[in-house]
Amino acid sequence: MSRAQFEERFFGVLRWIVIAFLAVITVLPFYYMLLLSLKPIDSLLLDPGSLWVSTKDFTLSTYRDVLRSTDDGGQGFLKFLLNSALVSLGTVALTLLAAVPGAYAISRLKFFGHRQVSALFLAVYLFPATLLAVPLFVVFAKLHLSSSLVGLAIVYVAQTVPVAIYMLKNYLVTIPYSIEEAAALDGLSRLQTLRKVILPLALPSLMATGLYVFMIAWNEFLFALLFLAADPGKWTVPLGLAQLSNGVEVPKTVLMAGSVVLTIPVILLFFAAERMLTEGLTSGADKS
Repeated sequence: MSRAQFEERFFGVLRWIVIAFLAVITVLPFYYMLLLSLKPIDSLLLDPGSLWVSTKDFTLSTYRDVLRSTDDGGQGFLKFLLNSALVSLGTVALTLLAAVPGAYAISRLKFFGHRQVSALFLAVYLFPATLLAVPLFVVFAKLHLSSSLVGLAIVYVAQTVPVAIYMLKNYLVTIPYSIEEAAALDGLSRLQTLRKVILPLALPSLMATGLYVFMIAWNEFLFALLFLAADPGKWTVPLGLAQLSNGVEVPKTVLMAGSVVLTIPVILLFFAAERMLTEGLTSGADKS
């Protein structure tokens, strides 16, 4: 066996070992969390290390308890899910609305310091969120936007626009200039070119950026706690989950069910957008 053949086989086997290891450490915690959410608390206490749930122990009562409204004795997560969805989707829409023209300007227009601007956008992340929390709360309280889902979404937009511009800019620079030149020859203005040509080609990047922004808004806790703590009716899922984790009387199986409810929407969105995330729409677009 030659050295090249040995290296090819060795790294081929090593690749699958690494993939299997990463899959185990990624999937196993979620599997155990899902397993605990499907067990009654007495069965869990008898055998907490079991990695399987029997048919006689299988139950969905934990999910009914989590999703049922507080008026009916549940944890009210259905309302929390709706609040989180409204805030997250609103954040995605507003962020992309602001980030698309910004990223296009940085990637296409020539102006003084255009190469440094994208790096300056990321400078906002040099400041910890706790440093910005109190000033933002004071400003939004004066604007009567505290204890408001709209105010919370605006705060998230301020956090996500810089990274969204940076991500989109890195993709837009890969789109050939010749495509825009051809659109200009066809009589399209710059805005028409952006809307009819660039955005369809940049759809994979838009999906990836939107999903990233959605996950930030969906999982954010600090600003949600600061803005919404006084109004439980407007809580998001992370706040509801924190309430479960701090409740001594709440069974841990119910806490695990709440954790699954928090995780499932992001997983479903990822798999729904997987094709768009991986498909290169610009392949073959430049015929020159």
